Amino acid sequence: MFHKANSNMEICHSFAALKANKYTHVENCSSSVSKFILLGFPYTWEIRILCFSVFSGTYILTLIGNLCIICAVRCDHQLQTPMYILLANFSFLEIWFITSTVPNMLANFLSETNTISFSGCFLQFYFFFSMGTTETLFLSAMAFDRYLAICRPLHYPTVMTVPRCIRMGACCWLCGFLYFLLPIYLISQLPFCCLSKIDHFLCDPGPLLKLSCVPAPVTEILCAIYNSVLIFSTLLCITSSYTLVIRAVFRVPSAEGRQKAFSTCGSHLSVVSLFYGSIMVVYVSPTAGNPVGIQKYVTLFYSVLTPLFNPLIYSLRNKEMKEALRKLFKTVRFRQRPGRNL
Repeated sequence: MFHKANSNMEICHSFAALKANKYTHVENCSSSVSKFILLGFPYTWEIRILCFSVFSGTYILTLIGNLCIICAVRCDHQLQTPMYILLANFSFLEIWFITSTVPNMLANFLSETNTISFSGCFLQFYFFFSMGTTETLFLSAMAFDRYLAICRPLHYPTVMTVPRCIRMGACCWLCGFLYFLLPIYLISQLPFCCLSKIDHFLCDPGPLLKLSCVPAPVTEILCAIYNSVLIFSTLLCITSSYTLVIRAVFRVPSAEGRQKAFSTCGSHLSVVSLFYGSIMVVYVSPTAGNPVGIQKYVTLFYSVLTPLFNPLIYSLRNKEMKEALRKLFKTVRFRQRPGRNL
């Protein structure tokens, strides 16, 4: 019996020693972590070169497409209305949204180390999520604008003035960059393990939480709550606006009038479907709920491809935008002619 008691005491002491060693190791590691390794997409060198070429082209096309929309709204006085001012802001946002991730991802395709500093990681985290939050707010503002234009056409010129639209846009930018400050701060204070490998191509909360040496259920639940509140509140605003819009459109007597009303909303609904459909897969459930592979590819879709689709959708489905872009291209070609000053 004494032998059994001694054995139990030895097991308890061993367990306590292991626990103490673990937390001592955590302290040492958390104080020494100065960089992370982004595993990204562990392909062969040939496939990485192909990916670099494809995403470089995608990035350049996205910049050109969104810049064309901004220039068209800026140069065409007929487009300087609240609807197109919000669209120009949205295009400007898409440029910075894709710039927060793609240049670093392209550099990692050609690099063997794929390292990012601790501060650089959390700066990318902050700007990526802040601009994603701002995007959801702008989509809500654009839906509200369409609701006023179609359901309250007589009040629209007095309610949605250009100065009020500018203030609405400024509010979207401000709220978007303030919303995620608390979750980002809490994650940055976690003790990270020495083996600081992030199985992603960017600094995302899910992989970062998995790197913590101690469990962080409160921080994980808080991130899920923040994501869910943001996504569902803005989605509720958008769906409510368009439910009222669709009801109003069906009351229009002429088929031509219904088609015109739907054409002004179809582009926005397409962008909303692409964006919300992808972010809900990744961020609505707690971070441990989705496989890392799915998270990476879905994040790649909404962070790289959605900003590319935005100018294509708005330019191909909007007659006023197509006409403004046609005028813009004619002006650019005329200025490029060598004998224009003769």
